[in-house]
Amino acid sequence: MQTARTMSGNVMSQVTLPDDFNADDYLSLNPDVRSAGVDPIEHYLKYGYAEKRAYRKISSILRPKIDESYEFDGLVSTHNHDFMGDARFKSAYARGMQAAGADYQWYWRIHIGLWAARSASRVRGDFVECGVNRGFLSSAIMKDLNWDANGRTFYLLDTFQGLDERYVSEREKEGGVLEKNRNELNTGFYTDVLSIVEGNFSEWSNKRIIVGSIPETLAEIRSTEIAFLHLDLNCSPPEVAAIECMWERISVGGIVLLDDYAYYGYQPQKEGMDDWSARNNVPVASLPTGQGLIIKA
Repeated sequence: MQTARTMSGNVMSQVTLPDDFNADDYLSLNPDVRSAGVDPIEHYLKYGYAEKRAYRKISSILRPKIDESYEFDGLVSTHNHDFMGDARFKSAYARGMQAAGADYQWYWRIHIGLWAARSASRVRGDFVECGVNRGFLSSAIMKDLNWDANGRTFYLLDTFQGLDERYVSEREKEGGVLEKNRNELNTGFYTDVLSIVEGNFSEWSNKRIIVGSIPETLAEIRSTEIAFLHLDLNCSPPEVAAIECMWERISVGGIVLLDDYAYYGYQPQKEGMDDWSARNNVPVASLPTGQGLIIKA
């Protein structure tokens, strides 16, 4: 029997290791403990008991099909992510990887994007993405929805040259956004080769690739009804300009997905969208994937 004395408030108590304690299960269920490389028994006795941490997996009947923690893209969770084994998801995700030329491990983020697009496909309107880059999410969506069969147009807007310095806020400049932008261009994460993008989207007819800076190019979106808007511009002013331009055209039940709303390192974008949200009385759901979600009511 292993015990330890632990302090709870001003009370010293003795903790006994449960007879059914399973060290492997404890580490699996508590990935932060595993990542820290500490002894699971010692951690449970000192901290886990007081924190009411799980130390043994529940019955296999109750566990998800993918019974391991999710640890990608800034998100750590033990919750069900069986969607990763779904054939339709895997097909769409593979098409996104084909567009990007890499696996960014954006599994849950793309899952949310696909859910949003499928939901938006039930209401009237075209689709718009502001901040396409190589087209990871938009390609996954178009594959998933068999795009040319649904009669909608997908507007794909980007400079295809990284950020336009004129539309980066002073606060973002102070935070190093322009330096990050140059690095993303130099490493090839941002593409500046338009022919690559055009080649990727040549599979579909019902799309319009619009090259240039937002807000200057917003007038080229001719749709009177928009069902889906994805904003991924990596700086605040053009994102706010885009939603202000298109909000009245978004159909009731339409979806606005904000890629960086809650993502670590993008605070000015959240604040800019929160200001717009407050002015227009439109709530934004902050998602653990780092995204923000708006459903037009």
